[in-house]
Amino acid sequence: MSTEDAPSVTLPLPKGVRVKVLDGSVVAEGPKGKVSRPFPGNVLDLSVEKDVLRLTLKLPPRKRTGALLGTWKSHLANLVLGAERGFEARAKGVAAHFPMKLSARDGGVVIENFLGEKHPRRSSLVGGTTATVQGEEILLEGPDLEAVGQSAANLERATHIRNYDPRVFQDGIYITLKPRPKEAP
Repeated sequence: MSTEDAPSVTLPLPKGVRVKVLDGSVVAEGPKGKVSRPFPGNVLDLSVEKDVLRLTLKLPPRKRTGALLGTWKSHLANLVLGAERGFEARAKGVAAHFPMKLSARDGGVVIENFLGEKHPRRSSLVGGTTATVQGEEILLEGPDLEAVGQSAANLERATHIRNYDPRVFQDGIYITLKPRPKEAP
């Protein structure tokens, strides 16, 4: 198969974002940080030309090939967007029975006095995600979309309650805003 027949798409790179293609991974550096992601070098060929990232699949053109190319373009667009603007998610702590104390420290979020428990619960933050606690609101920020989403899920999962009626005991931490790109400055 020649390179003219191979399906390919281009992704424009914004100013201030540099993309490097290394051994089996893509690294994007920008004002909000450095983000990297592995990619299958045996199937996907990436090249940076001026301010454009070109994705070319080494597969015959078919319907699934186009879908795979679109998926990889979306992943790499999120990578570039994270390096340029970053991502944010919000969560809220709900305490109906016992006053819960939230604090961000030691690379995670510490939840004290959850349902009157003596030992604090901890939720880890993944991949350069930072947390800011403002009362009962928690703001998660980071350059990697998947890391911000996983950190939000870890936070919600840390306060999962078993053996209680969820209609009565609604205490916990809940995601109020799913991960999304931060507003442009």
